[in-house]
Amino acid sequence: MTETTHEAAVATGAEAAVRPAPVPAPAPRPARLRRAVTPWLFLLAPLTLLIVFTYAPIANMVAYSFTDWDGVSPELHYTGTENYTELFTRPDLFEVFWVSGYYLAASVVQIVAALYFATILSFNVRFRNFFKGVLFFPYLINGVAIGFVFLYFFQDGGTLDSVLGLLGVETDRAWLGTPESANTSLAAVSVWRYLGLNFVLFLGAIQSIPGELYEAAELDGASRWHQFRYIIAPGIRPVLSLAVILSVSGSLAVFEIPYIMTGGATGTETFVIQTVKLAFQFNKTGLASAAAVVLLLIVLAVTWVQRRLVPDDKVDLA
Repeated sequence: MTETTHEAAVATGAEAAVRPAPVPAPAPRPARLRRAVTPWLFLLAPLTLLIVFTYAPIANMVAYSFTDWDGVSPELHYTGTENYTELFTRPDLFEVFWVSGYYLAASVVQIVAALYFATILSFNVRFRNFFKGVLFFPYLINGVAIGFVFLYFFQDGGTLDSVLGLLGVETDRAWLGTPESANTSLAAVSVWRYLGLNFVLFLGAIQSIPGELYEAAELDGASRWHQFRYIIAPGIRPVLSLAVILSVSGSLAVFEIPYIMTGGATGTETFVIQTVKLAFQFNKTGLASAAAVVLLLIVLAVTWVQRRLVPDDKVDLA
């Protein structure tokens, strides 16, 4: 090869190296349209179900709250804000919120206990799978069945009195006979039932923390308490915030257990039980709808305040 030919080849190679790659031709319009529509086709079914069974009933509830509908008659009349005025001018309709204080206190106990068991069982302990099942099992039981079981558990001469008698503790206390003992007993049932849910949430969050952090902490001589304080607690902060939101909203909307066990008697009536009675016992569906809207707004406001006080920042343990 001559020198001139070699230089020409080098020049040609250099031009090829700096020449930009060819731009691919745009996809045909039907293909682009198909790619744009495909995700919405997958979302069509869940969005339809969400609108039909969630947002449409909420819209109807808000509309009924401005009427005097009794839930039976085909006719209803627009009454403006009369239901909301009655709701906020009758103190007895809001006094039932004091009952939520028992469940709010119980939710604190529930979160602390769930976090304790999740932390213990996240380490290598004997029979941990067995204890995981024991803690989560109550959450799988139907709420109606739980209500009937504990109704016999707390009745006079029932299971609780029999167990206390075997331990040498004699009691003639009516566990569901006074507002204080009844609400405390019902709150304890809610702790027993929902402990497993928070336990699973916390356990999953703890197990998602990289194991290298625990190994490094053990090499540095960190105790279990220090591992919890500096690794586990910061690592599960988003899940802990979610558990608090669920607990607070659940405390305000308690219904199943007290309705089955006491029917709202003995000072155990909650806001939701009162709303159900307004709608189906006193045929005041319009007023009950207004109460449900107020409860929804309270839960949203509490959630917003909690999110503002404890923002869900990104966790970085590295």
